[in-house]
Amino acid sequence: MKIHQALKSFALFSLLFLLTVSTSFAQVDVARQTTAITYPQDEVVYVQFRGTTRFPRMKGEAKLRRTAKNGTEIELSVSKMPRPFELGAGYATYVLWAISPDGQVDNLGEIKRRGFFDFDSKISVTTPLQTFALVISAEPHFLVRRPSQAIMLENLSPFAPSGRTLATTRAIQYFGNSSDYFRDARTPEIAEIDYTKTPSTILQARQAVALARFAGAQRDATEELQQAEALLQNADNAFKAGRDEEQVDISARQAISLAVKAETTAAVRKEAREKRNEKTRADEEIRQSEEKYSDAQSQISEVRAELARETRSRELAERDALNYSNQVKELRDELGRAREELGRIKTESENTRSKLANLESQNQTLQEQTAKEQRANQIQANIPVLMQSLRRFGAVVRDERGIVLTLPETYFAGTRASSLGANGDANLSALGETLAGSPDYKIVVEAHTDDKGSPEELQTLTDQRAQTVAEKIAALGVAQNRLQTKGYGANVPVVPNTTLANRAKNRRVQIILTPVE
Repeated sequence: MKIHQALKSFALFSLLFLLTVSTSFAQVDVARQTTAITYPQDEVVYVQFRGTTRFPRMKGEAKLRRTAKNGTEIELSVSKMPRPFELGAGYATYVLWAISPDGQVDNLGEIKRRGFFDFDSKISVTTPLQTFALVISAEPHFLVRRPSQAIMLENLSPFAPSGRTLATTRAIQYFGNSSDYFRDARTPEIAEIDYTKTPSTILQARQAVALARFAGAQRDATEELQQAEALLQNADNAFKAGRDEEQVDISARQAISLAVKAETTAAVRKEAREKRNEKTRADEEIRQSEEKYSDAQSQISEVRAELARETRSRELAERDALNYSNQVKELRDELGRAREELGRIKTESENTRSKLANLESQNQTLQEQTAKEQRANQIQANIPVLMQSLRRFGAVVRDERGIVLTLPETYFAGTRASSLGANGDANLSALGETLAGSPDYKIVVEAHTDDKGSPEELQTLTDQRAQTVAEKIAALGVAQNRLQTKGYGANVPVVPNTTLANRAKNRRVQIILTPVE
């Protein structure tokens, strides 16, 4: 009877363990549907947008063109956008998303507010996707990785001026973020006065820090969270002190980036801790199984000893022979059942060992992820050194795109020349050697000019200048798969083309370094 009770307790414990594991991996996302469009190469396509049922007054339109060089270029304008905080606690900005039919989600960028009430805005971005749907959602900050369930606008069917029929994919599915963060009492709310007076990036940084705390960063990513909070406080203090808006924006965006890192780190460390706890529970189950096996063996020995005593006693009392014979039979049946139960225990032990092997495999995967993060941290730590080494070639800044090096125009033979002068050739040779020694970065060469000339001539000039710089640094050992060139003509001026000085500023070639994923 003791063996039966012990084995039943072990089986019940194993069942509860399996139920707990299966519950921890339950799906928490909610599927949503919209229409994807396949964009043909080198043809302009217009797409209208409609507001979701919650905001039917909103509208938008986009002009899209897919090129062989840049992917799909998107120029989007929206109107009658409500203030994000009116949607509820947690929302501080809007983000444009591209979603492919296989569920891939691409954050294309933030739609920045214009004014303090219902506002209109524009955004120009590029995506490598060819078939995708476009949606706009309200978000806590611009670095989120998945759209929330507050979908504001969705694209309708496309229109091509050529009359060409475009392929579409209906009922494309993606998952909206259903995190309890948007309903949690700790989620900071944005008052109307905050929205009116406080920069959007500071409001987003507050949400990013709150998301990190919600994810458990106070326990599992303390250092990263403290750094993010310090940057947020610096940005807030700088804003209240009336300092330069750009510096306030940089500090706030750095706070958002560090808060996202703290949130991710907390999630990884929490998962690792739970796996360690699960392994400890599995070890305890094995120990209990072994103890039960040992107890069963002891009981079998006792049964055998009792059988021997009963056999010897039969010679002393023939009248009890039949009773003893029945007892022996019962004991043998009991022994058979005990052996069967021992067999089940051994099988369950093997299953538990198999689970342990799976846990070890998952732990190895976690270690690999940690190594990847360490590599990213090393790249981050070396950024000041790299920026210092690049300053002898031109002006160096760091923004959301990465490290940006602006080359002097004197590198080229003339204002409208795409060939290098002697000064440019020598400096680019040295620059190529520096970039070849930094293999952890992708390199984008962007060329811009002023508006003096026809658009076609200006586009050709910037294309050739970008290609000339890329070919020069590639000859010094920079791998071709790290390089990308973009010519923008006069489409992206930094200042109005109203004076000679301003035109000189708009004639620029920039080298943008971003870490390799």
